[in-house]
Amino acid sequence: MPSGTPTSGVGRVIAGRYLLLNRLGSGGMGHVWLAHDRRLACEVALKEIVFRDPAEADEHEARVARARAEARHAAGLRGHPHVVTVHDVLEHEGLPWIVMEYVEGAVNLRDLVDQQGPPAPAECARIGLAVLDALTAGHRRGVMHRDVKPANILLAPDRTGAPYGRVLLTDYGISVQPDAGETRYTLASVLVGTAGYLAPERVTGGAPTPATDVFSLGCTLYYAVEGRGPFDRESHLAELTAVVMEEPRAAGRAGALEPVVRALLEKDPARRMSAAEAEAALSRIVAPEADAYARTQTDLGSQPHWGGAPPSGAVPEAGGFGSLPVSERPGGAQGFRPPSGRIEGSQGPGSGYGQPGDWLPEPPGGLQGFGAGGPRRTRPRILHAVLAGLLGLALAGTGVWYAMSRQSETGGTERPYGDAVGLGTPLKGGDCVLADWPGGAAFQGTPRLSLDAGCGEKVPDGQVMAFAPAASAAEARQEGPAACEERTAELREGLADVRSFAVVPSEAGFEAAGRRTACLVLGGHGPVYGPLGEHREMGAAFADTATMQRRDCLDVRSHRDARLVSCTGPHDEQVLGFARLGADVTLSEARTESDTACAREVPPGDYGFDPSVYTAGSWTSEGAWKNGTHFVVCTVRKQNGGTMEGDEP
Repeated sequence: MPSGTPTSGVGRVIAGRYLLLNRLGSGGMGHVWLAHDRRLACEVALKEIVFRDPAEADEHEARVARARAEARHAAGLRGHPHVVTVHDVLEHEGLPWIVMEYVEGAVNLRDLVDQQGPPAPAECARIGLAVLDALTAGHRRGVMHRDVKPANILLAPDRTGAPYGRVLLTDYGISVQPDAGETRYTLASVLVGTAGYLAPERVTGGAPTPATDVFSLGCTLYYAVEGRGPFDRESHLAELTAVVMEEPRAAGRAGALEPVVRALLEKDPARRMSAAEAEAALSRIVAPEADAYARTQTDLGSQPHWGGAPPSGAVPEAGGFGSLPVSERPGGAQGFRPPSGRIEGSQGPGSGYGQPGDWLPEPPGGLQGFGAGGPRRTRPRILHAVLAGLLGLALAGTGVWYAMSRQSETGGTERPYGDAVGLGTPLKGGDCVLADWPGGAAFQGTPRLSLDAGCGEKVPDGQVMAFAPAASAAEARQEGPAACEERTAELREGLADVRSFAVVPSEAGFEAAGRRTACLVLGGHGPVYGPLGEHREMGAAFADTATMQRRDCLDVRSHRDARLVSCTGPHDEQVLGFARLGADVTLSEARTESDTACAREVPPGDYGFDPSVYTAGSWTSEGAWKNGTHFVVCTVRKQNGGTMEGDEP
């Protein structure tokens, strides 16, 4: 039955699973529905592809196949904080449907600008950083978006309730998804995009590249700050002509954003601003006083005010780790000496590593890996200095907690955070800390902090991962906790059991603390055992599963020796997520059940890995059983034990 008929509306069940609740919107190529997933008992967004022109229907098989291929690529970005997740592409009654994450309370950037007017340049820069982060994550996997525009950027409430704090790029890599009211241009199914936002080289027949997405981002930022597109004309043909032949209209509201937008809209891709240059430039607008160094991820801070300047006394938020001077970065895992115990991984039958009684000398920590794979081998490694981006969805609560200062009249200057916290010097980026909670109840009251200089010599409870600058101690108390939660969100979402914690400067120690709140990431139910995030070094051995993050790539030397390596080079396994076992499951039982649990809870096929080639693996550690969380790390690896070298989805 043709899509778009009355029978395709509310109450219809798609693929025997998705009950259509109401239509969220319609566009040039289809409808967007809110649907109830009967199997998982949750709400999803369904995008229905409509073939209104008979000529389009003739090529529908090719378009469905293309949608499926693109969805496999988009699956690799699941859990990215700035990408709307694509769950599936299915075919129902001969027509394609795309199953996506439903983002409650979201509004797209185009509609928001139309309704409320252009936001301030710093807010546009914040949005641009988030979109750029999503694009860069896709580019690393060889996936181009091809349709970056205001209608494909969603703004939604964040954890603090800020109405536009969450920034999401949608229609990621799905070239046949419904549009949001704008005409999508397809020439023999080759040219995909929207007039006025296509890069000149795409209009003239060139292939999509990272540079073409960057140009489209420039057009989008221009629209956000000016309220109109740089190449808006009376017709689509005129817009396409303007993209190739004319310079964009002069920007009148862009302020500090103007030179960035101009560089992004350079017609020659060889001279166009790169993604890395754009990130640095946008970061300086969002946080002009931050001491920035190169980052692999963008963490965006709290929601600025829409449509105007920040309130009096407010200071722009620093992003991610950009506020940490290079001189303050610790030596990562150097000198790392985790506690005794076991960290164990699966070896599979015939691995050549012998039986448990023949284990190799115990590495640091207590980790063990599991899995159902075949033979494994030891081989030389090419270690790279670049850590893959932190992705994924947190499984643990991320409540905001902060240390309220209780300084004495004489101790405020010497103690930047007050007598209760007890530190005599300000915290630096990457400092590992021990937290002594009053009464022994974690996250209740103000902890007394001390430093773990070796970041592992004393089993650290957490690490300083970001800072939130403020104009006054009062502003730090009021805004610091929420800012720290935002700034550490990406890291926390990649770990199994951590929380955000803000160490707020005291009134007397505000200047000594550097006029900023220190943002910690602490273990939710126990220590973190070592460095986190970018403070880990390539080649460092994992001491406990607590420091394993989603999308980490592992060099497996034995079933108890896993090393962090770059995903761009040879590796044995990649971390996909986490599974929790029952409270009655012992650690020894977990070592036989964890791979089955991972295959069930975090199946590699859901991430685009071919089940005929890849299989689930897992890692366990004593730490997760000592603190009662009982989580295991779920990985993917090749069934034949071969090397994974960039051939993953």
